[in-house]
Amino acid sequence: MDAYHVLMVHFPIALWMTATLAIFLRVFSDGPLARSVDHALVPLLSASLVFGIIAFAIGLMVWPWETISASALGRNHVLLASWTVAYWAVILFVRWRRGESVWQGLSRWVMAVLAFLGSALLGITGTLGGHLVGIYTEVSDLLRLLGWEVYTTYYVPNTTLIALGVISLLLLVMAFWGRKAT
Repeated sequence: MDAYHVLMVHFPIALWMTATLAIFLRVFSDGPLARSVDHALVPLLSASLVFGIIAFAIGLMVWPWETISASALGRNHVLLASWTVAYWAVILFVRWRRGESVWQGLSRWVMAVLAFLGSALLGITGTLGGHLVGIYTEVSDLLRLLGWEVYTTYYVPNTTLIALGVISLLLLVMAFWGRKAT
């Protein structure tokens, strides 16, 4: 069953990374190509979400919950996978609900930050999944430098909590500032 998860997980990864590139293109350009790519963003994010949910469900069937939850690495992977799916669902909802207005004013930069954070979350989730199947990357070394030992730590490090708090506050301030400007 793990081969199916490994195969399926590459679809949402590729689609969400494509969506990240589409968002950055639209943030930095108002040209016809960027507008055309933006028209495909909601369907792209929708397909990504469907494949992400399927990959998540298959991943939960790979090992029994007792097995995956017995290690910090397994718990972190499941936790981050659920965050990733939920996070990209929020980006889809924001883009769908706000429409073209999401690219006006300050909110376009909020979308850029959201896309960057979503792709970082996706990368960390994939790294942890790779470690579970024996494929190691340097991302875990970077996480170790940031205070997170992926093999033994099952928590969010204080520096990460502080960074998340600061980013959340900045996004809220930018949102209220952008709302007042419109």
